[in-house]
This record gives sequence, structure tokens and C-alpha cells, in this order.
Amino acid sequence: MMIITPEVVLQAYAQGLFPMAPSHDSDELDWYEAEKRGVIPLFKPHIPRRLLKTVLTGRYNVFTNRNFKDVIKACALRREGRDETWISPKIDSLYCALHELGYAHSVEVLNEKGDFVGGLYGVALGGAFFGESMVSFERDTSKIALIHLIAALREGGYRLLDTQFVTPHLATMGCIEIDRSSYHSLLRQALEIEATWPEDISLKALKRPILELRNQSKGAV
Repeated sequence: MMIITPEVVLQAYAQGLFPMAPSHDSDELDWYEAEKRGVIPLFKPHIPRRLLKTVLTGRYNVFTNRNFKDVIKACALRREGRDETWISPKIDSLYCALHELGYAHSVEVLNEKGDFVGGLYGVALGGAFFGESMVSFERDTSKIALIHLIAALREGGYRLLDTQFVTPHLATMGCIEIDRSSYHSLLRQALEIEATWPEDISLKALKRPILELRNQSKGAV
């Protein structure tokens, strides 16, 4: 049986594959490569103005990598409408190891009380970011995390935001579906880039790129 290490996971991402566990309690991992891949075009944004307005109020504080382990555990929680999760303890362990190596990153949204209310995590490799999972405990907080992520990726020189699949939730944020050949072309180009993950993704640090998103998303409702 092949031993799956963080290095193996990175090699898989570079080939367009990503791992998922069959269930939370499974010790197995399956590798997937979707026929149609979900991506969010970083430089052709379609983000609802309502959400951008909420972000620009500064009502929420957004951080990166403060509590990666808590974010992945929150994403793995069974919630109403979702009795099962693909984030198993083995997945948790692998991505925490990737975080320690500097490849996996979290975006954390805190409310005015300082409570964690939403976020996401994923893997950065070259100029590509592979989004893994999102969570909200207040309305739209995962989308607020995603807006900060998009702004941070643009600022850091990234070229690809891979969401794996298109969901109704992601479609409202401009996520589109592309075929496998187009995806691999984008992936190859992105992996040739040396992008930089920003240490500060607060509104203060990202206000200019967030304003650019607002100006470029004028057609979005």
C-alpha cells in the first residue's frame, strides 16, 4: 500500500489530482480528477456588490493562518443538510502537515466579538491555490473569506484559483466550469509562477485590491 505523505499530495496537485476520504471515519483516501473543473477567474471577477459593501464596512476582521487546525475541524463538522464529510482524521493530519510546511493556508473571519464565524482553507503551490473547504456560522462569512482570498491571491501574484467543483454557492461568486484540457493548461502556467502568500489579509492590507474587485464587478448583483 502506498504511503501518502504531504509530498505525495503536492505531487498529485501538480498533476491535477486531489484527495478525498470516502467518509469521515474512513482511513482510505481516493484521488479525483473532475472531467469539468471549477475555477474562479481571478482577473474577471463577478462578485455581488452587496457582499463587497459588507466587506468594506470592516464589520468583520479577517486573518490568515492564526488557527489553521480549528478551521479544518470546523469545515469537517457535520451540519444540518450534511450528514457526512470527506474530511477524515487522515485528511486533517495531512493538511495540518502541509500547513506546517508552508503550503496549506487558512482564511479566518471573526465577528465584532472576536468569535470565529467563518473561513476556508486550501493549498498554495506555485501560482495556483487549490480551495479545499469553506464554512459559515453567520450569514455570508465564507463568502467574505473568499473575497479576501481572491484579493490576497491577486496581490500575491497568483494566477489560478481552483475550487474543484462548481456549486450554487460558488457560482454566485463567479465560479465557472472548464474542461480538463483547459484546466491543465492553466495549471501548467500557474505552476511556473513563484507567487507569495500574504501574511496580512486584513481589510487594511487588502483595501486597494478589494476596491479593484468592486470596480471590476459592477455587473454583479
